[in-house]
Amino acid sequence: MLTFTDQLNRKIHLDAPPKRIISLVPSQTELLYDLGLREEVVGITKFCIHPEEWFRSKTRVGGTKQYHIDRIAALQPDLIIGNKEENEKAQIENLMQQYPVWMSDIYTIEDALQMIVQIGEVVQKKEVATQLAQETRNALQTLPSAEGLRVAYFIWRNPYMVAAKNTFIHEMLEACGFQNCFSEQQRYPEIDIATLQATAPDIVFLSSEPYPFKKQHILELQKSLPDTHICLVDGEVFSWYGSRLLKSRAYLRRLIEESRGVLD
Repeated sequence: MLTFTDQLNRKIHLDAPPKRIISLVPSQTELLYDLGLREEVVGITKFCIHPEEWFRSKTRVGGTKQYHIDRIAALQPDLIIGNKEENEKAQIENLMQQYPVWMSDIYTIEDALQMIVQIGEVVQKKEVATQLAQETRNALQTLPSAEGLRVAYFIWRNPYMVAAKNTFIHEMLEACGFQNCFSEQQRYPEIDIATLQATAPDIVFLSSEPYPFKKQHILELQKSLPDTHICLVDGEVFSWYGSRLLKSRAYLRRLIEESRGVLD
């Protein structure tokens, strides 16, 4: 019997190393691939777009909030991997009655690095996972700093919503040296244009997810913020907390350098 503790401090018991894994979280699906798993992962969600070969070939069991229980049952999983925020509580609790379910709970970068190592242990890839976590920590610590730049990070439109404190996005902004204009608020508050203008951000980031902001939305906001630099950013870089963190090093470096140029 193998016993592991997940990030909800729950004990997970496995009869043997898992060979039929379902991942219900896109960033953790990508992590499993980058840890070296292949046929061991039998099911993913429709939002697990990385790696593309898995998106095209693996059985999709639904979204991150709604699953096809019959598809999950047909796959006969010996481990399901989920996340407290991204998955729906009642459905996860239902799955827990039938299968071993390992849950992550991530708010900070350290939470993410811990998750990488812990999942590595569960899937028998501890050495690779430990190295990945350390390389990721080093990469984030050696980024140039955007210190002095005040940023508003948009995740939604109609109504406008931004990332505030107690979110992984906020942690990523701080890791890059950006000052979050909404750090005094919690989670994902709704804001209006007057509130945005009052915060006077140097930069507005329009994320590619969950709302797919486009170039026309830059023009829409620029009318109200003529002196603010507004740009589109890759939402996966700021909200995917698996191996995408290390892959994003070059993107973050370039974004920080371009952002610093705004004040020059």
